[in-house]
Amino acid sequence: MAEQKRDYYEVLGVEKSADDAAIKKAYRVLAKKYHPDMNPGDAEAEKKFKEASEAYAVLSDPEKRRQYDQYGHAAFDGAGGAGGFGGFDFNSADFGDIFGDIFGDLFGSGRRSGGRSNGPMKGANLRTSVRITFEEAVFGVDKEIELTLKDECTSCHGTGAKPGTSPETCTKCGGKGQVVFTQQSFFGTVRNVQTCPDCHGTGKVIKDKCPDCRGTGYIANKKKIQVSIPAGIDNGQCVRIRDKGEPGTNGGPRGDLLVEVVVGRHPIFQRQDENIYSTVPMSFAVAALGGEIVIDTVDGRVIYEVKAGTQTDTKVRLKGKGVPSLRNKDVRGDHYVTLVVQVPDKLPHEAKELLKQFDAQTGDSLNAAKNITSDSAEEPTGGSGKKKKKFKF
Repeated sequence: MAEQKRDYYEVLGVEKSADDAAIKKAYRVLAKKYHPDMNPGDAEAEKKFKEASEAYAVLSDPEKRRQYDQYGHAAFDGAGGAGGFGGFDFNSADFGDIFGDIFGDLFGSGRRSGGRSNGPMKGANLRTSVRITFEEAVFGVDKEIELTLKDECTSCHGTGAKPGTSPETCTKCGGKGQVVFTQQSFFGTVRNVQTCPDCHGTGKVIKDKCPDCRGTGYIANKKKIQVSIPAGIDNGQCVRIRDKGEPGTNGGPRGDLLVEVVVGRHPIFQRQDENIYSTVPMSFAVAALGGEIVIDTVDGRVIYEVKAGTQTDTKVRLKGKGVPSLRNKDVRGDHYVTLVVQVPDKLPHEAKELLKQFDAQTGDSLNAAKNITSDSAEEPTGGSGKKKKKFKF
């Protein structure tokens, strides 16, 4: 007794109201999961792959889907076709058309959907880089770069053929730019479409090549291009210059030029998004008594009033002294400054005496060791009961 077939919609896991896109998406998932190339030697996976392929072959065809919705599997009983699933002829060229683009997307080969390959195509994008300073990234700058670009050959006007001659229609593909070939698979003969190897998809072949461009249709020239780098750009971001890339084919437009910006390091400033960070030293006297200090910013030096008793690592904010926003040039980030009390490592004798006097007058509350009297203090002892030596720092 023959095994009863499952409902095609159930096989693909879609509703009966599913559109073509949903059906194709569901089949792609199953085809990739159960394809024999992904599951070598797995008979169960091969069975599920064939089952999904049969379901997709029916539901992706409007007429067959209409018949199936009306009569079910009985619509195709006895429909003929040796080697097919349930009466379908999977040895036909139409079957290859159904699956070619899917297998091409999944496994990197096969038929690609879309227009003729010898139609107008945009040229490839070019990439280059330019170095700028930290300040130039903040405020923007115009740079001139030099690079080699392809231009249409003035001798053949881009045809690639020797002056006085013209490209001829490719005899292999008949000017279509594509060739069709068939190959055997485990479920029958599949038709695939590939770019013509003789004309490379152009539909034309050149018998006599232009001596100036050697048949390419283009001449390479060095050119200087002005690049306008906007204020606020960050390291690694790109500036796009339209129509400065590779030439298009068959009348297509040129590609674009992508200029990557490399921002140099700054000795004082660090950047995070639209904010700038820096560290500024201040003397102990200014920290204790208050006073003015000078802070360097990208806009120049500013005077900042330090409050008396300011502690080290205090952070202050200079509003609007950061980096302009790329989206809104009127908006700028902030500059955050960390104030650090600078302790001198060398002092003259007079300064030392003054600090001692200061220390005595303030009660030396921070020096706990001096506040312990010699009578009350005991030197720590070790396990032997002997006094340990005092350490000098």
